[in-house]
Amino acid sequence: MKENKLKQAAFSFSTNAEMSSNDFMISDCNREAFSLIETWPDWPANGIIIYGPKGCGKTHLTHLFAEKVILSQEKTFKVPTFNCQQINLKNIERICKSTDVIVLENLSKNINQEALFHLFNNFDKGGKYMLWTSEIAPARLNFSLKDLQSRLNTLPAIAITEPDDTMLRALIIKLFDDRQLMISPEILEYIVNNTERSFAYIENLVKEIDEISLAYKSAINYKVVREALNNLNDTLKREPDLFTDF
Repeated sequence: MKENKLKQAAFSFSTNAEMSSNDFMISDCNREAFSLIETWPDWPANGIIIYGPKGCGKTHLTHLFAEKVILSQEKTFKVPTFNCQQINLKNIERICKSTDVIVLENLSKNINQEALFHLFNNFDKGGKYMLWTSEIAPARLNFSLKDLQSRLNTLPAIAITEPDDTMLRALIIKLFDDRQLMISPEILEYIVNNTERSFAYIENLVKEIDEISLAYKSAINYKVVREALNNLNDTLKREPDLFTDF
């Protein structure tokens, strides 16, 4: 990336997206989460939970965490990552024996609560660490297995909020850069002033802009951006087809 571009400005959701620490944009919306990853292993507990909307950089942070753990080891070491839905009573023993550090993504209602409870207890010990991610604040999950809920409530839970203007500009630049596209400062400001403040929306918008500019064989201009915004807004307003599955 060129020197004059915004640095530390990437997320994990586009073509050729980078996952290094130099590609992570730090802003008020994610500063606390990034700082806690940086302080490992001096955490206040054996695990932390990072939660926030889809596309906000949670997976990027798990990569930074794994990289930090690996660099701290004298021998070859791998930090396994599991979707929480993958954890069940048949595989937890093997998982627990294979590592002292684990990443558990997409904590949600749709999990095996008993299996996650036993896994939590295994890693809630000295010298073991777990990094959890979720789109929902863990306190709001209200698991029926109260022992699991109470365990999760003991971990620091750090929110990543929707992007502020600083993050929004960096995010837009990086998403276009991932697609090897350039936009002018004027177009950047037009997008910032007319878009939703949402990681997921911005991802879809950049994709739509790219596809329209390719179809028109045009540079990215106001007409292309307006059409992309209109297309996305029409899609969001459109009523769902109740008979899609029939």
